[in-house]
Amino acid sequence: MSRPREAELELDDIQRGALSPRPTPYAATYLLFRIDDRVHGRELMRRASTAVTSAAESVSPLGATWVSVAVTCTGLAALGVPRSSLDTFAWEFRQGMAARAKALADVGESSPENWEAPLGSSGVHVALTAVAPDPQLLTAALDRARPAYDRLPGVTAVWRQDCYALPTETEHFGYRDGVSHPAVEGSGIPGSNELEVPLKAGEFILGYRDELGGIQAPQPDVLGRNGSYAVFRKLHQQVAGFRRYLKDNSTGPADEELIAAKIMGRWRSGAPLALAPQRDDPGLGVDPHRRNTFLYERDDPTGFDTPRGCHIRRANPRDASVAGEVRLHRMIRRGAVYGPPLPEGVLEDDGADRGLMFAFIGAHLGRQFEFVQSQWINDGVFFGGNDAKDPVVGSADGATGYTIPRRPVRRRLVALPQFVVTRGGEYCFLPSLSALRWLGDLRD
Repeated sequence: MSRPREAELELDDIQRGALSPRPTPYAATYLLFRIDDRVHGRELMRRASTAVTSAAESVSPLGATWVSVAVTCTGLAALGVPRSSLDTFAWEFRQGMAARAKALADVGESSPENWEAPLGSSGVHVALTAVAPDPQLLTAALDRARPAYDRLPGVTAVWRQDCYALPTETEHFGYRDGVSHPAVEGSGIPGSNELEVPLKAGEFILGYRDELGGIQAPQPDVLGRNGSYAVFRKLHQQVAGFRRYLKDNSTGPADEELIAAKIMGRWRSGAPLALAPQRDDPGLGVDPHRRNTFLYERDDPTGFDTPRGCHIRRANPRDASVAGEVRLHRMIRRGAVYGPPLPEGVLEDDGADRGLMFAFIGAHLGRQFEFVQSQWINDGVFFGGNDAKDPVVGSADGATGYTIPRRPVRRRLVALPQFVVTRGGEYCFLPSLSALRWLGDLRD
């Protein structure tokens, strides 16, 4: 029996930022704009259609460098997209991230009233993201994109966040980042787990069949097809607090690293506990062909190697049947570090803002990003953990501890404080190149 034919993605019409993993190392910049004049906003879209890089350009003039442009729902309205069209977009997108705060567990210090202005407000309309292997190429990419928004008085830059790779190529908690990436049918980009069957293109790109056989696309077709949804979140990391927690709950440096691995599901080198359960294997951690090729339920159903409540097993349970159909909740995730590193060994907060700019790409905001955030990250029922939250990024309240399965007696860590605080974010639509041109040609 022959395999079903893969979707033929129109890569020359899809923004490269929708499918390509970030380069390693990397530098990145997020720019947000407000549209005050509809005519100038449309001109921005016209110019952007020539500045963004398509997914067909596997080798751009600037190497592994690209520019992406996304638009919020209020941004589409500011451009003059008719209400009849806006109503065909995902309802979570139409509400906006701030309105979804309770579902996302953005409460307390993470609640929208504490977000960094203007994130989450009606004054954020367009997001431009530039990614490059180094700061020099990033500057060149921004220079290439600048004509798209320069000298348009009706378009105002309202926010900027510069990101970069730490010298260790890790995020601020010390873990190697950017390890996992799903394979998408028709993209030509291999996934990082050779045991995972490529996902249907419609899970990530609108206008194609998804895992359920359906096709999702806002209308008209020229606007929705070949687009995607993009989630941006600025996440502040409590690095000193994280280090103190590890130190206070360990018996020494080696035990501290073991606890760090049991909380994350990987050693900080990137080596997974699934393949290196007893001790770190830095060589495995840097090997992109081996470090993510494993399953859980087949080899470690009870979680003695990789705890069922650790971060990476929650975020992607892989072959876990108790988590439902995992493939319906897969996401393209990306992270970019911002802020200065806290010097090694420092256990007190220095007051600097540091963390991760998190990005999600997918065609289903509700059953991908929001489901994972609410059901897997901030609830433990699906694996028998009751109300236990993700030990790294969950909205911990300081009342729940963390359990490490162990023979003959499990190990119980004291109550977890909150290590990651939401500083703001946006739900965006990532239009195709032809949709950018369509938006630029709108008329009242």
